[in-house]
Parts: sequence; C-alpha cells; structure tokens
Amino acid sequence: MDDVIIVGGSFAGLAAALQLGRARRKVTVLDTGLQRNRFAGHSHGLLGHDHKPPLEILAEARRQLARYPTIRLIKARAESVSGAIDDFRVVTDDNESLRARRLILAYGVVDQMPDVPGFAESWGTSIVPCPYCDGFEVAGQHWGLVWSGPHSMNQVRLFHDWTDKLTVFADGHDISPDVRADLARRDTPVVDGRIIEIARHGDHNATINLDTGAKVAVDILFAHPRNKPSASLHEALGLATVDTPLGIIVKVDERRETSMPGVYAAGDLANPITPPSVTLASSHGAMAGIYAQQSMLV
Repeated sequence: MDDVIIVGGSFAGLAAALQLGRARRKVTVLDTGLQRNRFAGHSHGLLGHDHKPPLEILAEARRQLARYPTIRLIKARAESVSGAIDDFRVVTDDNESLRARRLILAYGVVDQMPDVPGFAESWGTSIVPCPYCDGFEVAGQHWGLVWSGPHSMNQVRLFHDWTDKLTVFADGHDISPDVRADLARRDTPVVDGRIIEIARHGDHNATINLDTGAKVAVDILFAHPRNKPSASLHEALGLATVDTPLGIIVKVDERRETSMPGVYAAGDLANPITPPSVTLASSHGAMAGIYAQQSMLV
C-alpha cells in the first residue's frame, strides 16, 4: 500500500510528490500528460523558471523526482476511486488497482472553448486568460477583453497596470448603463455584437469578427471561458464543491484537505483565485503534500 496516491502530474501534483518523496513516503503519481497550460509557448512568473516552456519545466521536474526511490510516476488515468481514510482504492484505465492511506487530487480543470471558429486554435497564443502570465510581453499594446459577466470589470481594472489601450467585446452580454459609464470613464470602448470568428495573425495579433459586420484588430485578446474539472473523482467521493464565476472547484480548508478526511486537493481544481497561476499551483501542491504527510504521523 502507498502512503499517498496523487491523481494529476502537473505542477501541483509533482510539487506534492516532491515534499512526500523527501519525507521518504511511498507515493504513486498518476498523470495523463494533458496539462492545462500545454498550449502556452512559455510560462511566466515562476521563480527560477521565468520564460521557459511549461512542458520543459515539467520534464525537468520529473527528472529531478527520479532521484527519490519512493516516488513512482505512472502515465495513466484514474478511472474510479473508493474507500476512506487509511484505505483508499484507485483503479486506473489499464485496470491496475492501487491502494493508499491518503489521496491528493490535482487533476486540474479543462477550459470549455466556445463554438467560435478560430477560438480554440488561438488559445494560448492570440487568446490568453492571465495578465500575470503573458501581460509583460504585450504591455503597452492594444488589448481586447471578451466580457463574460460582472467579474470582467475586475479584469478591466487589473489590465490598466499593463496597458492604457483596452477594448471590451460585449459578445452578447447585457452590460448595464452604470458599468458602461464606468468603462467610458476609463477610456475603455465597448464593442457590441456577438463574436463569430477569431482570425489569428502571428503569435499574438488577432482580428475579432462580429455578427454586426464589424472587424476589430487587437494585439492580444484576453478571455475567460468557463471550465470544469478534468475528471469526476471528486463527485464519486461526494466532496463539497464551490461554484465560482468560471466553474466548479473542490472546496478545501487551510491545510488543503477536502470535506472527506484524508483527501486533499491542489492546483486549479481547488483554486478560487483567478487567473490561474503556476506559482500558486506549485505552492498549494507542496502544502497538500506536507499536510498529507503530517496527517499520518503517530
């Protein structure tokens, strides 16, 4: 039996594994290799790894984990989970049955791309969600923001630290007169109409085509599509969740423990803060690993 099974081998999961491996705890990490930020050319804001490709950072992390004999990395999907504290059981997609005293769920979320031609193809290059991740490289240029609800006003306020030229695309949303007045006060024009196509130009530039016939070119487009957990193990375990403006996340306490004793969650799956952050995912993963280890002390 393992001490801990970690479901998800991206930044949060590997950070948890590192802490547990250094404590000489027996750990199995299950990973599908479908990290959320695999579409991005570079990862930014991670100390010591700024402006490196995210897949390169993860590959180096896996190489470093190889020196810990109690860590096992498996390329597999967790198909089912059952049990309770001190005796959890996970079955993989190749029918391997694993048991562990603790679980850490770090399988992240999947961004749900709108049915707009060019959107999915531009995701991670011309269309991005996070100014902390990509804002510096396009600072001072013309930014676009796809409005997705009242929370988008926070993005408008945030973006002005990087650029003074911002255009909001209503995309069919009803933006109230008082919010429009606030946007006008900030010299932020609103373009009405639904987006029907995104035409990508190079690494960042894009032209947004609207059903009104208008075409607006921007140097970078920010969007925040809804997301959903990339697996349903939290549902099988009956874990408490939180409904955020962008999707469902797993509820955790200050120790990263979920509503079920012995089950921890980290990364985007349990992060209420937007935009997503590799730094926060790694930090929360390390915390989950440490607290899972401490919960097994006698």
